[in-house]
Amino acid sequence: MAGEVTDVSSPPVKVAFVSTPPTRMLSPLEKSMAVTTPTGKAVASMRGYLEEVEQIAKLDRQDAWLPITESRNGNAFYSTFHCLCSGIGFQVLVLPVAFTFLGWIWGTLCLSLAFIWQIYTLWLLVQLHESATGIRYCRYIHLAKDCFGKRLGTLLAKFPTMYLSGGTCSALVVVGGGNMKLFFEIACGPTCQSEPLSTIEWYLVFLFMAVILSQLPNLNSLVGVSLAGAITAVSYCTIIWAVSLSLGRLPHTSYTPVDGRGRINRMLDIVNAIGIIAFAFRGHNLVLEIQATMPSTPKHPSRIQMWRGVKAAYLVVAFCFYPIAIGGFWAYGNKIPPSGILHALFAFHGNDTSRVVLGLTCLLVVINCLSSFQIYAMPVFDNLEAGYTGKNDKPCPRWLRSGFRAVFGSVVFLIAVAFPFLSDLAGLLGGIALPVTMAYPCFMWIVMKKPEKFSAVWCVNWALGSLGMGLSAVLVVGGLWRLIDVGLSVRFFKAQ
Repeated sequence: MAGEVTDVSSPPVKVAFVSTPPTRMLSPLEKSMAVTTPTGKAVASMRGYLEEVEQIAKLDRQDAWLPITESRNGNAFYSTFHCLCSGIGFQVLVLPVAFTFLGWIWGTLCLSLAFIWQIYTLWLLVQLHESATGIRYCRYIHLAKDCFGKRLGTLLAKFPTMYLSGGTCSALVVVGGGNMKLFFEIACGPTCQSEPLSTIEWYLVFLFMAVILSQLPNLNSLVGVSLAGAITAVSYCTIIWAVSLSLGRLPHTSYTPVDGRGRINRMLDIVNAIGIIAFAFRGHNLVLEIQATMPSTPKHPSRIQMWRGVKAAYLVVAFCFYPIAIGGFWAYGNKIPPSGILHALFAFHGNDTSRVVLGLTCLLVVINCLSSFQIYAMPVFDNLEAGYTGKNDKPCPRWLRSGFRAVFGSVVFLIAVAFPFLSDLAGLLGGIALPVTMAYPCFMWIVMKKPEKFSAVWCVNWALGSLGMGLSAVLVVGGLWRLIDVGLSVRFFKAQ
């Protein structure tokens, strides 16, 4: 996607910043002429005027062909819906599990610190989307390449962001397909005579629906899907914690942190708990992409509308995360299963909770998983199409675009079938996602903004970035240990 900015012979659009990948706006000679000659000054002044009245646009032609930047009519409401859909999901249901290893004080403290930390790095990314030279970094990987260099940026950012997208989509297939099965069993009732589908067949049904929905052309066209995902996520979170609290604590509930089988296992349990909290705040790999769907001019930069949407979205996120984590731990204590509060609701209150409530909860989870699948898959779709458009210098045909999305769905399905315990490994996913969320943005800010060495901003970002990288390494080791200890020998290709 590298190359120089070229004019596009198409109707004017309301964008005045150059889209990524980072391209050379002016050569050194052109820059010198623009600054030193009267003609250059006049041209620069006229260009600035035209941009402010939104009569010209400077776009990378390839960006107009790719699903993330194909449409740029987003606004603060769109960003709110997308951020909510990507920020609230099945991972919030596992938060009470982290409290069983951390306890009340450390669990609440870790959750609060992680929330503040990721809000700060969100703000950094929103500010870095537009540079002073007019470049718009519309994809996380492109900002990483410009900050760390092409090779190092690709090494540091491409695998985690693509893994986060693919791994999350695979986990969504597992969670969505499993809840489809539960919904069918509840709706059919105990006297149902029809032969139910197997778990893998339900995965396939979910994936078929997800692939059909993925045929929507671009990220902006998903705004209705993201709104549905946001509403359903808030709804099932509210239902789960409200029902759990209303039914009261379980008998003989204990809140003492679970002791592992020795000190090493105890430490690994704590590491896994921190990873669960870190994974709950995944979604930073989509922030720049969401902001790229907005129009931007020097007078009205997209960061203003984007930050408004982010603030509104994460206020709602806080109202979902804290009741689920704290209320779920209060209701079930150390008896909550590793799969989270939803399974606890079925296991302990399945008989004394209305079937309508249980069925509605499962249905809401399925809809949310279908919606989240679309937004997390979009960076992969964009990357696949970028390879085609970069080589052929033309838009991706509709049939090939559909084929890319079907192939991605097939790969995700195979991963879900092979690793049906992915949703139980939030700690490992959290460790891999943590640098993208909490470390890289701090280093990016230092490279791009160049704060004074040893200033407060410089020290804070270096400290947070280094801490994030160290935590990531520890979490990945702990997650791999858990994978080997829990899932390696017993649950490969064994969907339950």
